[in-house]
Amino acid sequence: MWNSALLSSYAKQPEMLPFVRFGLFIAGCCLVVMIPTIGSAGELVTLANVVDPGKISSDEPIADVFSAEKAARYLDTASLHWQKSRNCAACHVNMGYMYARPALSSVLKDSGEVRDLFEEYVTKRWKERPPRDVQEAVVVASALAFNDLQTTDQLHPITRQAFRVMWDFQRDDGGWTWRNDGYPPTEYDEHYGVTLAALSIGIAPNRYVDTEEARRGLKGIRLFLKKNPPLSLHHRAMIAWASCYVGDLMNDQGRAKTLNELLAIQRPDGGWSTPGLLADWKGLRRKDGKPHDTKTSDAYATGFTIIVGRELGLPKSDPRLRYGIDWLLSHQRVSGKWFSRSPAKDSRHYFSNFGSAFAILALQSCDRLPGWPLSEKSQHSSPP
Repeated sequence: MWNSALLSSYAKQPEMLPFVRFGLFIAGCCLVVMIPTIGSAGELVTLANVVDPGKISSDEPIADVFSAEKAARYLDTASLHWQKSRNCAACHVNMGYMYARPALSSVLKDSGEVRDLFEEYVTKRWKERPPRDVQEAVVVASALAFNDLQTTDQLHPITRQAFRVMWDFQRDDGGWTWRNDGYPPTEYDEHYGVTLAALSIGIAPNRYVDTEEARRGLKGIRLFLKKNPPLSLHHRAMIAWASCYVGDLMNDQGRAKTLNELLAIQRPDGGWSTPGLLADWKGLRRKDGKPHDTKTSDAYATGFTIIVGRELGLPKSDPRLRYGIDWLLSHQRVSGKWFSRSPAKDSRHYFSNFGSAFAILALQSCDRLPGWPLSEKSQHSSPP
């Protein structure tokens, strides 16, 4: 665990090279939907010119056609505005951005400033103080590893150092202390943090999974997962995904069973529902007391299931995946995002940002966007 001696030692290490908006306005009996333009064609969204992306609402109109550029502009705007106003890394906003944004670089380059924020945790912030929350170390390492995979396919020295900080915080039982903010599936329990760490280690470039530090840490991860069985289909799907890159997490029979469970809950419209992935989690309750809606498809569950399906061996031509892709292509909103209702409470629906990132990753995994980096690395994925 992190302590004063370790912090002192870490701080002495040499500095590493740094390498629209829409809202509802009601006047009398008139309802006006305002969507300001987010930048002009070809113009980068930056910290200097980013605007407030506005309230996330299910009332936003569906776009007539899918636009990769609008998706890129929305992701840039949401992540950079969060960075400008909050100055922090978060699962539900910019971690997914780091995973998915490179898939859109052919239509619109990004400013690089979100990557700069994540690198700053390693090169500056953690040299001055330990991570604010333990989960911060896992989130930063995961985001950098996925981003490395999507861009250079080389493990950046800063990413390697982020993994070392992550290992410093691993407990003896193999887990990491994870904030329970009441927002499943990402900010609710330690099981997600452990499987996220396992997946990130497995997909990291240059066979990081085979390094001695990774091998030591993975022993702890296996111990944690053995003593803490999965409570939901989402838990099992995360283990199945990670097991494509890390051995001794789930066998072939378990992967096949999990895949069948995922496919069995596809909605009639072609999508999947996040509450559907959590439906077997006994005792899980929404923060606002409302019932879970397992019948309405959303971008996160649809994207996540398509990706896991591809990783577990389904070809992109599989009719169930094609139906899911059709759902994604036909449910982008005019701003460029996809709406995903919060599984916790009807408020700001930041979960839509994470869902939008997974929509992009799913499209990339089925070659609707270029550069899917995982098909040749997974032990179980099918040829295109």
